[in-house]
Amino acid sequence: MPIQHSTWAERVPLIDYRGVDWSNVTRTRYFCYQRFHYCYPGPITNLHQRLIVVPPDRYGDQVVVDHDLTSAPHPAVSREHTDVFGNRIWTIAVDRVEHEIAFETIMTVERTTPELAVAVSPAAAARFRDPTPLTAADDRITTIARELLQSSRNPEDLAERISVWVADSMSYGSGATGVQTTAAQALRIGKGLCQDYAHIMLAICRVAGLSARYVSGHMLAEGGTHAWVEVLVPGENGSLRAVAFDPTNRRRANLSYAIVAVGRDYRDVAPTSGSFTAPYGGRLAFTKRAGLTLIELGDGEIVESGAPSALGSGST
Repeated sequence: MPIQHSTWAERVPLIDYRGVDWSNVTRTRYFCYQRFHYCYPGPITNLHQRLIVVPPDRYGDQVVVDHDLTSAPHPAVSREHTDVFGNRIWTIAVDRVEHEIAFETIMTVERTTPELAVAVSPAAAARFRDPTPLTAADDRITTIARELLQSSRNPEDLAERISVWVADSMSYGSGATGVQTTAAQALRIGKGLCQDYAHIMLAICRVAGLSARYVSGHMLAEGGTHAWVEVLVPGENGSLRAVAFDPTNRRRANLSYAIVAVGRDYRDVAPTSGSFTAPYGGRLAFTKRAGLTLIELGDGEIVESGAPSALGSGST
C-alpha cells in the first residue's frame, strides 16, 4: 500500500495575500510543508539522506517558530548539525528500504521589518568573493562586470545594476538548464530558472569585487524552492551587511520570502541529496504547501488566517 501523506498540512488555513502592499507590511508568519517521496524498483540498503529544508533558529530578522521532520514507513536515525555557513543540516540514515520512503518537514517562521541586517565580518565574507565551478566567469561575464562597475556609484548601486542587468538579459523557462548548468552556460542560452539567474548574478558580482552568496528559500506563489542573492555591502563599524536581490523577479526580496540556507552556489544548499546501495535508481515526487498565516501592517492591523481578510484582492 502506498505511503499516505499527512492531511493536516492541507487543513492549515492560509491568507489570501493578493493585493498586499508589501511596503506597508511590518511582520509576517510563514508556514511551509514539504514532502519528499522516494520510490525504488526494489529494495535498497545503506540510505544516507541530507536535507537542508529548515533555516537556523535566527537569521537576521527571521526567527523559526517551530519545525519538525518525520519519515515513514521505515525507522530512521536522524542527526542535526550546523555547517560552515550556519545552515541547519539534517542527515538521515536508514539501513534498508523495501520500495519507498517519504520525508515530511514543516516549518513556521516569522519575519519583521525594518530589516535587521545580517552583519558579516570581512573575513567571513571573503569565502563568498571567489568563483566556484558554477559561478566561474567567461569573457562576456568579465566584460559586463567591468562595464557595470565603471557606471556605478557605490557597492549597493552596483549590486542593483547587476540584478537589473541579469533580469533584462534572461528569459524564465524550464527545460533549457539544470542544476549543474554554469552561469556562463546559462547566460549563453539566455533562458533558465531561478538558480541560473542567481548564479549569473553571483558570477558578475564576484568579478566586480563584491562578496555575494546564494540564498535558498521560498517565495509566495513559487511552486518549488526559490533562489536569490545576498550581496555583502559596507555596513557599520567595519562590518558588511547583506542586501537581498531577486534577479528572477527584478526586485529586492521582501517579507514575502522565507530564507532557508545560504552558500556559495546551489551545491552548498541543495534541499535534498544522498546516496544508497542498489543496482538501480530511484524516483522522487515532491509536494509543497506554503503561505502566510499572519500579516501585520504598518498601522498595527493584524490579519490572521481563518479570519475574514481585509487585504482585498488583486494580483500579487
